[in-house]
Amino acid sequence: MSRFLFSRFGLGVVVVTLACSSLIWGGMTTPSYKVLTPISHGNLTIFPVVTSTTHDTSGFITLDEGIRSGEVVVTEAGSTGGLIRGPQHRRPVSVARVNSLVLVNNSKRPLILLAGEIVTGGKQDRVVAKDRVIPAESDPVDLGVFCVEPGRWTETSAQFSTMKSQMAQPSVRSKAMVAKDQQQVWNSVGEANVAVMGAIASTETAPGAPPSSYAKTFEDERVRKAIADQAAPVERSYGSSIRQLRDQHAVGVVVAVGGRIIWADLFASTALLEKYWPKLVRSYAAEAITTQSGEKAVSVAEAQQFLDRTEGNREVVESEPGVYRQSETVASNFKLFTLASLLPGTGFDLHISKIADANAYAPEIGKLR
Repeated sequence: MSRFLFSRFGLGVVVVTLACSSLIWGGMTTPSYKVLTPISHGNLTIFPVVTSTTHDTSGFITLDEGIRSGEVVVTEAGSTGGLIRGPQHRRPVSVARVNSLVLVNNSKRPLILLAGEIVTGGKQDRVVAKDRVIPAESDPVDLGVFCVEPGRWTETSAQFSTMKSQMAQPSVRSKAMVAKDQQQVWNSVGEANVAVMGAIASTETAPGAPPSSYAKTFEDERVRKAIADQAAPVERSYGSSIRQLRDQHAVGVVVAVGGRIIWADLFASTALLEKYWPKLVRSYAAEAITTQSGEKAVSVAEAQQFLDRTEGNREVVESEPGVYRQSETVASNFKLFTLASLLPGTGFDLHISKIADANAYAPEIGKLR
């Protein structure tokens, strides 16, 4: 086993090479997750996930809630307006950069950020690159992001807002989380824009060129309708299931598109899942309308097997002492990301994302590898 530790901006990063070892979720208490009968519509299949253990997440604020209330402010680096609570916090901030924004959390509650959340405005629209926790009443934080709007570098507004109804779809979100490469993010944005516009414009004689902005693509009324048509039945069915399964602690989903498992999102509580569910289901729907249909349906057993496999050969852990720990477990056929809160009174996993590598999980158990 090898370990490497270094610190930047107060964060510690550990790289661990694991030889044939099995990892538990986040390294903390191991909840038991159970996959239930799926909800399907068109090319999208959602498996509800319930758990044996949940936690109180009412003490956290989401990015949408914080920006809507004005307690959370995101700006370009180099712009300090709205970021300073008092003269004692004033400090020089560097010039604007593509892969960096500045965030301040003026709320009395810690802020949860999820990879895939999109902020619009500034000089370019950006996607949050990784899960993390920002403490309550924080100093300005250098926030790692990737651009999802190639071609623009002119300010449309001094501060950023969020895409309230949409997260980045899995093919874009995964490039930010796994590849961590701006060009690959741009490539995935371009491919997604072309695919989604092509899907909704297939019956039009002159559909026009897709915009370069990911956010503007999803502001198109035709795209919004196509995603709503795909997502609404699943959203309603699972929304009802969440309420019915509250006593069973519904906390997440396994997602299959085109007959293949692609993703899982799990949360620390039903309440936290409910906050993100409308944005998540639309992101899955965006992937579904641009993916070729599969011949066979994914079974509950396959979804459970995907969720249960956590063994990996490498783990990268980033930690801000006393605030959060974010770990990435790498295996041959999946990547597992776990955000754990280390704040006083917590010590539990807030969010888990599991990403299936392309073609790793075929629609038959015998093809799993």
